[in-house]
Amino acid sequence: MNSFLTVVKKRMVKSNGTSKHSDTLSEYDRYTAKKVSFIVLCSVLVMLTAMIALTQGSYGLSLKEVFLALIGRGTRVTHTVVWNIRMVRILSAIFAGIGLAVSGMIMQNILRNPLASPSTLGVSHAASFGAAFAIVAFGSGRISSHGGSAVTFTIPYMIALCAFGFSMISTGVTILLTRFKGASPETLVLAGVAMGSLFTAGVTSLRYFAQDEVQLSAIIFWTFGDLGRTGWTTAAIIGVGAVAASVYFFMNRWKYNAMNGGENVARTLGINTERIRITGLIVASMITALVVSFVGIIGFVGLVVPHMARKVIGNDARFLIPASCFVGALLLLVSDTVARTLISPIVLPVGILTSFLGAPMFIYLILKGRHNW
Repeated sequence: MNSFLTVVKKRMVKSNGTSKHSDTLSEYDRYTAKKVSFIVLCSVLVMLTAMIALTQGSYGLSLKEVFLALIGRGTRVTHTVVWNIRMVRILSAIFAGIGLAVSGMIMQNILRNPLASPSTLGVSHAASFGAAFAIVAFGSGRISSHGGSAVTFTIPYMIALCAFGFSMISTGVTILLTRFKGASPETLVLAGVAMGSLFTAGVTSLRYFAQDEVQLSAIIFWTFGDLGRTGWTTAAIIGVGAVAASVYFFMNRWKYNAMNGGENVARTLGINTERIRITGLIVASMITALVVSFVGIIGFVGLVVPHMARKVIGNDARFLIPASCFVGALLLLVSDTVARTLISPIVLPVGILTSFLGAPMFIYLILKGRHNW
């Protein structure tokens, strides 16, 4: 009898263990499915928004006309509007949104600071100084007397080159400064704030010493952030950089997850936290500098988008990286479409709209609750 009861107890324990294991697997499947569904939904919304954006503008098009233009059967006018004007702008918005959002997400992760962003670390300010320097030193801006923007840039690639160069100089100096104190999150943030303040003062000085209103107007207009100045070559460069950076970050997703647990946990797992932090900062700064150097400063995307995605996804980098990419693309694409149609035929710089949308959205996220970092 005792042996029989013993066998029954063993079977009950085994059965309960299997049941608990099954429940755990089911819970994990639901956990994963929720996050994957959100990512898929965002990707579908990006495609649908892109199709709608192709129809919107001062020259209205129907979905049928857009479809015919896409397959090469539309009129010459619709083909020009779709392929040469709107498509390149839409792709630039998608790629720029991906680059800025994933850069902000990685900066917040490796620095464990919810306020970390390209602006916080001085990357955007350095790019602004580089563009202003090119405009003043090389005369790259002038007033346009007909159509389009009030300001055009005579040597756009010189502006992009200077903006990118000074952004990387800022990142390099920030990293060098941290070598004296160690690459701790606090040191990196403080060094970035110092560099941002320095380059902001530099831009102010260039505005003061600008020779005429043409240079001053060009400097101010560049800082607005505008996707209308991109072309196919520019969109391709931004796209390659944004996708390459996203792939690199995704390949290191487990390391970023380990760093979520803190310095000691990551080091226990054999991760060189200083190296992964500096490498991540360099790659994030490079893609941010690439985007900003071509389209100007687009505020709040790198700061707000990761928090929006984190509300649904959580801190798991396996899902947060792709989610940030798609949410960033969607936010910037919607913002640019609204900027083109809000007071059509006048096209607002998208940087103005993202700032108006980003500030109250970030305040809402703050009031909604704090995240665990």
